[in-house]
Amino acid sequence: MIQFLVKRFIGLIFVVVGVTFITFILGYLSPSDPIRELMGQKFNYDTWVQLRHAYGLDLPWYTQYFNFMNRLIHFDLGTSFRYQNRAVWDMMKDGVPISTELAFWGLLITLLIGIPSGILSAVKANSWMDTANMSFALVLYALPPYIIAVFAQVIIVSLNKQFDGSWPVSDWGNAWQYTIDDLQHKIVPIIVYAGAGYAYFARLGRTTMLEVLRQDYVRTARAKGLKENVVIYRHALRNAMIPLITVIGLFVGLLVAGSFFIEQIFNIHGIARFAIQSINQRDYPVIQATTVLVAIGVVVGNLISDILYTIADPRIKAE
Repeated sequence: MIQFLVKRFIGLIFVVVGVTFITFILGYLSPSDPIRELMGQKFNYDTWVQLRHAYGLDLPWYTQYFNFMNRLIHFDLGTSFRYQNRAVWDMMKDGVPISTELAFWGLLITLLIGIPSGILSAVKANSWMDTANMSFALVLYALPPYIIAVFAQVIIVSLNKQFDGSWPVSDWGNAWQYTIDDLQHKIVPIIVYAGAGYAYFARLGRTTMLEVLRQDYVRTARAKGLKENVVIYRHALRNAMIPLITVIGLFVGLLVAGSFFIEQIFNIHGIARFAIQSINQRDYPVIQATTVLVAIGVVVGNLISDILYTIADPRIKAE
């Protein structure tokens, strides 16, 4: 198993390096000049030359990329163009725990509710429970996350007016703290964040479980007189989980994209806010830093998928 995970880990390192190179080269080839835009109407050629030299932008692209990777290896994300002499990590360090917390709880709720819901629908196929569950999942799946977020805010505001309440519609509270006030800020964004994921895994879980339940070995297990619970949870469920594990790593990327909408709409000060601001301001060090952090998150999600593979199917360890 260790050899299997080491191979996967080495491959994922190359993925991160590839992401850093693509991000860097896109910024390098961009037609806009971040220093020129930073100076605005107060442009001065001598100052422009000095700033480009100070940020190393007058060096060849390969030297700039080497310097960028060298800093990254030493956990230095660089210095912001927009906010001079301010380290990128210093700007983002408060937002990373918030985005991590949102992603963690969103993914956890997605898996703990979505997959069992899909399995239950497959076991109770064509019943009223299956119809209601899949109809609800289809509605959530069809709606983009930002639509669900705005709709949730409208409901909160309406309920606050009707019952003279004060439930918050924005902000996040303190990262990884769960007082009553913190929970009030976090519950709705997390539920909205997990909504699309729940719908996806519920529908996929139902499809894969139904396919497994039609296999010959399941019919043989039933013919031997095994209890239905044993047939479902001991024989069918493990094989049905393999396709679901496959998409977990891919789904982390979709969750990252969805978090940008959630953080913006709920005014959550995570890394998505810095990413969007840096794109508008042409602050390439911040763009590169947020992209690297997101890439690491996706890589970790895929690594977790690989670990779960070995648990669901021990034969994978030998590959």
